[in-house]
Amino acid sequence: MTEAEKIRVMIVDDHTIVREGLTTLLEVHPELDLVGEATDGGNAIELCDQLTPDVILMDLMMPDVDGVTAIQTIMKSHPKTRILALTSFVENENVKAALEAGAVGYLLKNITAAELAEAIISAQIGKPSLAPEAAQALIQSASAPPALGHDLTPREFDVLNHLVEGLTNAEIAQLLGVKPSTVKNHISNILSKLGAASRTKAATLALKHKLVRPSP
Repeated sequence: MTEAEKIRVMIVDDHTIVREGLTTLLEVHPELDLVGEATDGGNAIELCDQLTPDVILMDLMMPDVDGVTAIQTIMKSHPKTRILALTSFVENENVKAALEAGAVGYLLKNITAAELAEAIISAQIGKPSLAPEAAQALIQSASAPPALGHDLTPREFDVLNHLVEGLTNAEIAQLLGVKPSTVKNHISNILSKLGAASRTKAATLALKHKLVRPSP
């Protein structure tokens, strides 16, 4: 198989040891070509523009720009790219959010090398791959009405928690290591998703529905 025929794969994970492990798995497979590694969602968005991978292995819980946000952004500019969420655990909200954002699959990091390669090859042709735990989470989500805040991303939950603590945009930005304008956008999304007209109302709803817990 020539280099041009191989599936171009990019890894996105903030843990070096995870990226190294995945790199080892991918490099021995003749049909796969590792073209890049990203350390967070923002880095992934930039690299995707440069490298145009066929398939991306995307962690979800990452600093600055989380996986779900990165998936949404990448799918808007690169709709033909296939993204597999590859994470350590399953939460109903994360499974649903990742797939709704455009991921073609949801896998756990305890997957075998053969299973991972098969999932990547399947993703390339648009065939979904779901860990059994992820499939069960989808079934549970479908049988229950969506809870308030179900569509918040992990980063939006971080911002909401600090909002409940009464921090300003600038203070939140400093704690999270992002720009105040990024925090402003997150808060706008939070208000929209919670149906809140103000920061105070959003904080009240968050406490009432136990979306976050304020610091002691």
